[in-house]
Amino acid sequence: MLKNYLKVALRNLWKSKGFTAINIIGLASGIGVCLLIVLYVTDELSYDRFNTNASRIYRLDADIYFNNTLFDAVVSPKPLASTLKKDYPQVEEMVRIGSVRDVLVKKGNNWIQDHHYAYADSTLFRVFTIPMISGNPQTALNDPHSIVIDESAARRYFNSTDVLGKTLELEDHNLCKITGVIRDMPRQSHFHLSFIQPISHSWQGDNIDWLSNNWYSYILVRPGITRDVMQSRVDAVTNNYLGKQLQDLLHTSLGELAHSGNYFKYKLMPLTDIHLHSNKSYEMEANGNIAYVYVFSFIAILILVIACVNFMNLSTARSANRAKEVGIRKVAGSTKGNLITQFLTESVLLSLFSLLLALGVAAALLPLFNDLAGKQLHATTLFSGRLLPVLIALVVIVGCLAGSYPAFYLSSFQPIHVLKGKIAAGFRSSWLRSSLVVFQFFISIGLIVSTIVIYRQLSYIRSRSIGFNRDHVLIIHHAYLMGDPVKTFRGDISRLSGVTDATLSGDLPTDGGGYNQNGWFRDASLDAKRVIVLTSLSADQHYIPTLDMRMAKGRNFAPDTYPTDSTGIILNEAAVQLLGLKQPLGALLYRPTDSLKGSIALHVIGVVKDFNFSSMHQKVGPLVISLGDNRGSMAIRLRAGDPSGIVRQVETKWASMAQGVPFNYTFMDNDFNNLYHAEQQTGQVFITFAVFAILIACLGLFGLVTYAAEQRVKEIGIRKVLGARVGGIVTLLSKDFARLVLIASLIAFPVAWWAMEKWLQSFAYRVGISWWIFVVAGLLAILIALVTVSFQTIRAAVANPVRSLRSE
Repeated sequence: MLKNYLKVALRNLWKSKGFTAINIIGLASGIGVCLLIVLYVTDELSYDRFNTNASRIYRLDADIYFNNTLFDAVVSPKPLASTLKKDYPQVEEMVRIGSVRDVLVKKGNNWIQDHHYAYADSTLFRVFTIPMISGNPQTALNDPHSIVIDESAARRYFNSTDVLGKTLELEDHNLCKITGVIRDMPRQSHFHLSFIQPISHSWQGDNIDWLSNNWYSYILVRPGITRDVMQSRVDAVTNNYLGKQLQDLLHTSLGELAHSGNYFKYKLMPLTDIHLHSNKSYEMEANGNIAYVYVFSFIAILILVIACVNFMNLSTARSANRAKEVGIRKVAGSTKGNLITQFLTESVLLSLFSLLLALGVAAALLPLFNDLAGKQLHATTLFSGRLLPVLIALVVIVGCLAGSYPAFYLSSFQPIHVLKGKIAAGFRSSWLRSSLVVFQFFISIGLIVSTIVIYRQLSYIRSRSIGFNRDHVLIIHHAYLMGDPVKTFRGDISRLSGVTDATLSGDLPTDGGGYNQNGWFRDASLDAKRVIVLTSLSADQHYIPTLDMRMAKGRNFAPDTYPTDSTGIILNEAAVQLLGLKQPLGALLYRPTDSLKGSIALHVIGVVKDFNFSSMHQKVGPLVISLGDNRGSMAIRLRAGDPSGIVRQVETKWASMAQGVPFNYTFMDNDFNNLYHAEQQTGQVFITFAVFAILIACLGLFGLVTYAAEQRVKEIGIRKVLGARVGGIVTLLSKDFARLVLIASLIAFPVAWWAMEKWLQSFAYRVGISWWIFVVAGLLAILIALVTVSFQTIRAAVANPVRSLRSE
């Protein structure tokens, strides 16, 4: 029986080659895109799960609120993790990691700028699953002058991983003995380390300050310990230790702070939640977003449903040709079950052929998709053994889902009616098919609205006034590596004819917002009830003019003219508003000394207009700029003209003074765009999927217009005989679809507005959703519908009426 079903199914599919090809292409497109999204979502959900104890690892995140200022960051005090391990047996192990940064490594006589250097506890390998190729993970980080490197670094500098005992020279003449080589960390990790030195080598090696948040801290809890239980232990340690230091410094307790609405808290963040659920200050690397996983998963389901709907439409369009076949089969003794099985067999076969084509399409598109999404997905995953059962299930489910309506619809024909030529009612009387068209264009219009809004928001980010001029600004990274001559270098560069000014600062607004936040006071008593948390930025007198910022009041730093500027500060407008200063110039602010036993008074000399020094996902916060010797990077404003020629002059000067230090530069506008690279990529992926969904929906519309034309072929013939023109017939066949698109628009507009309004709320600065967006989306949908139906309607309208009427 099965053999007969397959034979008949293949014959029917081959007989209607055109419909079969459209069906297979439509389903293959839907399944192929769905497979790409599945790979994307699976990759996003797999982050950090390579760790054997991933479910028991937590990061300690700061959640501090002081006088209307929130410090929500992924760092914590250095003593916190070690104290938890010492005081509570529920903590099996802990590890702290310092700031991950670039490092200068010597190879031969040359210095190479490398990446992912950090300090860490020797317990790193007991908390995280980081296999070691050579060396002892228990002792590799015991010696202060030891270093562990990954296999890629070993091959870069020694052309081998057999490097134990060899010496690696880092910046500042730091000679390190290689005591371990680890495997490259998986890409699906929220941080990556290539050069690891012991914490004891850090300048903060003995830091026990509970009010300084500078370390990434992780704890591994024992099996069976819940997050709530461990959180209570973290709260207890915070109250006991941090509370005591707070009492000594500010003469207030955590309880008293809580009464005024302020708090110091450290929260547990599960390791497996970091990539998709954490977007805080000082993240080690750019994370994903669970909202995008939900959105893309939803789009994958919609695309698959649209593809299945297309199959139903196209199969129904063929019903007129197969109605008599059904009638004859029923007269010959076929049961409804036999007919349903026959049609479902055809559907599953089509699904199988579509899947085979979809696998090829997905594999072919994967490199382009990787470039678009910034991923490194592999086509071999599509053909892996663990995915095979899923693909088989997909064939059966999609085949049955797509073929269910045609199977039950065609098998329900009454033999006496179909043999007399009376088949199912025409297009206009079928509410289900009309509903399917409305559903498809509801999705299409929603995607068009979303695409326009996303494109406008991303364009707004690129073009919005951000308070400084990022054009024609050359940035030399890690300028401090030049050493003391860097100040002379800055002066020489600023005198070049193609340069207007240059500044030395490690706090540039395109660095991603990793600035310090410190407590400031209105008087020398350091009254905890009046503490204000401000973002602190250190800069020289050239910072504001080089970045083309504007002063709202007062003046810029001028230490040569005003020696007292060493204790001067500049506030931004947000800080003036937060402090409530009606006359900010000359006002005094106080901060604790490094020993925390006194205060330093600083006077306000100017107010700079607000500028975006962090992400546009956040409003501009209160900022204080102090005069300092911060040599992290150098920003150079170039005159318009020949930037490449000026860069060559700067590079030549650098080479003559930097003694082998590599010249590492970018342009500020590119750095700014990189801050929003993830949003740009996600927007491009969304737009691409939206276009695919619309194209697949058009195939379904083509199927319905084909059905409509077949049902009304004699009506069209009679109208032509009676003098109807081609334009009138095309209008007659098209207006029904235009009406359905209008209905879909009325449903899609409020849903799309709600979804996009929720998405835009993640940006502090965003575009509005204008009324014209919905008008454009509706007109585009109607245009797409008319273009899709025009081919078939014109073909039906110009057909010879003799052919359609000759049987009469």
